[in-house]
Amino acid sequence: MLIQYIAEYLEYLQAERGLAQNTIDAYRRDLTSFCEFLYDTESIDEFDLIKRMHINIYIKELHDKSYTPTSVTRKIAAIRGWFRWLNANEIISSDPSLGVELPKLTKKLPKVISISEIENIIHNNLNETELVMMELLYGAGLRVSELVNLELNNIDLNSRYVRCIGKGSKERIIPIGEKAKKAVKSYLKIRELITKKYKLETKQFLLRENGNLMTRQDVYVFIRKQGELLKKHISPHTLRHSFATHMLENGADLRVVQELLGHSDVSTTQLYTHVSKKRLKEVYFSING
Repeated sequence: MLIQYIAEYLEYLQAERGLAQNTIDAYRRDLTSFCEFLYDTESIDEFDLIKRMHINIYIKELHDKSYTPTSVTRKIAAIRGWFRWLNANEIISSDPSLGVELPKLTKKLPKVISISEIENIIHNNLNETELVMMELLYGAGLRVSELVNLELNNIDLNSRYVRCIGKGSKERIIPIGEKAKKAVKSYLKIRELITKKYKLETKQFLLRENGNLMTRQDVYVFIRKQGELLKKHISPHTLRHSFATHMLENGADLRVVQELLGHSDVSTTQLYTHVSKKRLKEVYFSING
């Protein structure tokens, strides 16, 4: 009985709230796990039997299993959102998640790499596909999901911009520089050869040499290998963080960077100002002791 309302809630999130598929999948796992806990541990399969103490017991179990505070917070948020929806649709008469508190999270400063390290990667004999991935991840600050979901009609080389769909299905327009434009043009020639060789008609921008669509995992593997050459552990998101930090260090307005990154809350973007100050102190004390 509980499980059937998960599917309806997820349909609502996708249709009405426009949440990304990755978020929908995470909510499905979180809510299914919670319902399985209720049935297996507490023998609960009806909403009327669920009390706040059951949610607290579930949260304690998550902590006992050493889930990170971030994971616990996401799971609680999924449960609270589900119960709010159930209550609003009069499927339940009262919300047992009211008063359940989220763990306090310490905001970690984003990991970044220097401009010289970015240049080291770019000049590391990259092929056309690898170079265009670097230019769009770093030069445009795209998320890895935004990069692999780009389609041909999302890129306008004449006006020099990329149109992408970010979190919550929000669209944003990002200008690209001359280097990125050149990288895109070079890659499109390679892409044309691939599509002709394998007789492909896909609109997806990024393709692998074997004709398969580029995946998130493909991009992660490529960036991780570049990090190994720098003797650092980096991810595609490191390049996005670096893009934002370098923009602010070079005088970009905070609101402009917020718009480019697609942040709904400027406080998220403000984290990068802390990174800039931290880096400034490091440089100062390395010179002055």
